[in-house]
Amino acid sequence: MTPRNGQGAALRADAARNRARVLQVAREQLAAGDDSLQLNTIARLAGVGVGTVYRHFPSRHALREALSAERFQELVDEAQAAAGEEDALAGLHRLLRFTLTHALDDTGFAAVLESPSDTDARTAELKAELDGNVAHLLDRARRTGVIRHDVEADDLRRLVCGIEHAVRSGGDDPTRTEIYLGILLEGLRPAH
Repeated sequence: MTPRNGQGAALRADAARNRARVLQVAREQLAAGDDSLQLNTIARLAGVGVGTVYRHFPSRHALREALSAERFQELVDEAQAAAGEEDALAGLHRLLRFTLTHALDDTGFAAVLESPSDTDARTAELKAELDGNVAHLLDRARRTGVIRHDVEADDLRRLVCGIEHAVRSGGDDPTRTEIYLGILLEGLRPAH
């Protein structure tokens, strides 16, 4: 048996198979370029009833959270590694670049990252863990005087999401990505 939506309640074997099949079909839809995640269409393609899909994923956002869980865990792991780097500023730069790259690669992940609320308890836990690691990293950078005192972990998440939107609105030009990221990094420095 597998946990349901990361909340600890075990699913029956057939329910776990149905959930896995829905996720597989949703990934296939995304890979084919359809990011609409229409739950009725996914149910039909997965060979399950619409009610089955809605039981597991009450909204498209809930489905996006489930699809992004692995990527979000990678981000948390990267934040933990960055927080442990000897040079806090280098760790912060690395983390921001990693986050932006992943958000640009996956619009669903970007939507989960920027969402002010979460439908799945596991997503909320991952965001809290991410923010805790980033807060630790920011504290270390502030103590060495290389970053502003008024920037918090949640601010960084919003700023990276803003850059992701700016890059997408400009046609995904990779040179803009580096320019915008450089502006963010420069803006994080304390005013002297």
